[in-house]
Amino acid sequence: MQRRQFLASSIAATLVSPAALSTAVRAAAAGDRPRILLRSSWQTVNIGDIAHTPGVLALLETYLPEADVYLWPSKLDNGVDALLLARFPKLKFVQTGDALKDAFESCDFLLHSSGASLVAEKDIVRWSEATGKPYGVYGITLPPKSSTSTVATPKDKLAKTIQVLSGAEFTFFRDSKSLAFAKQLGCTCPVMEFGPDGAFACDLRDEAKAEAFLCKYQLETGKFLCCIPRLRYTPYWTIPSKNRKLDPVKHARNEEMKEHDHAPLRQAIIDVVEQTDLKVLICPEDQTQMQVGKEMLYDKLPAAIRQRVVWREDYWLTGEAISTYVRSAGLFGNEMHSPIMCIGHGIPAIVCRWAEQTTKGYMWEDIGLGDWLFDLDNESEVAKVAPTVLALAKNPHAAKAKAAGARKFVEKRQRETMAHLAKAL
Repeated sequence: MQRRQFLASSIAATLVSPAALSTAVRAAAAGDRPRILLRSSWQTVNIGDIAHTPGVLALLETYLPEADVYLWPSKLDNGVDALLLARFPKLKFVQTGDALKDAFESCDFLLHSSGASLVAEKDIVRWSEATGKPYGVYGITLPPKSSTSTVATPKDKLAKTIQVLSGAEFTFFRDSKSLAFAKQLGCTCPVMEFGPDGAFACDLRDEAKAEAFLCKYQLETGKFLCCIPRLRYTPYWTIPSKNRKLDPVKHARNEEMKEHDHAPLRQAIIDVVEQTDLKVLICPEDQTQMQVGKEMLYDKLPAAIRQRVVWREDYWLTGEAISTYVRSAGLFGNEMHSPIMCIGHGIPAIVCRWAEQTTKGYMWEDIGLGDWLFDLDNESEVAKVAPTVLALAKNPHAAKAKAAGARKFVEKRQRETMAHLAKAL
């Protein structure tokens, strides 16, 4: 019996345990190990973009341990390649030339990792045209416009994206609004469902660096909250390695909204410091946010409040960030992937969003955390941010239980989505 027929007949897509899935894959792969080409690793200036790759790799390791995985990355600088190899020593990197050609010939399936869109659409087309082999899409947003753009995506480009998604074995959207949008546009992919962002499964750690930092600033486990700042548009033009010119339209929008978008976070910091014994760590998710945190949060706090607030002045990688988050009492702010990594480890996390961030934030509703999601374009919701953060700080056991419930739901969907991949091999 062919491997694909065996898996299709022996694995139930929605009722499969890691042990049962592993047994099925081992039996199918006895004489021919499945080979998966993972298209991922979009950039390294953001710990969330870093987290997609180890998250999906961890899922593959758990649910398809007999598969050989080849990573086709866009960016592996800043020490991220070493970080991945330390956690996944058998991982093989393929990027260009003969290595990529060999991967196209030997791999059975291309898996597009989580991202802000169908990031590597052209590479999926390249794979499909060159090999005729199947592919799948794991945990993306399908936005009417890109989070890096100020204009809507042209209809012809959306139509091409829908055509590519329709040819996939499965497409998992990381927010239900993207799923609804794909259906509205006529996507005919045979399996279209909500599927968690791969970063939920990221388990990278750097305990030594995290403990040294926390010790230096006297941040005790369970006795501090993390706060993440963010501007409406990431000012990539301030990162030398990006080599981008200042975008005057995006810069103007950032300047227009930065006080509005950080005032509720500042108030939450003040309330937490004044009404609890917790400290607050202002930390970044990308390389532009250290300065934002200092300008819009730390420097604007009253001097008495700053005594119990720590501003992290340098960027960090995903392992150190997670090792810090898991020692915190929770996280709040204007970013998405630090909250994702927190919930993936059972740590409470509150998300603020706005229209420029596309629909990805609505995944919080999908996983049962709708009352920890705030739209800063809605003034009635802006007023609720600080009280909700304070409630989390004052009721840590209830907050942890809520986070644990969301984590349990995410893990259920992870099992189910990996079963679809097993059937597709």
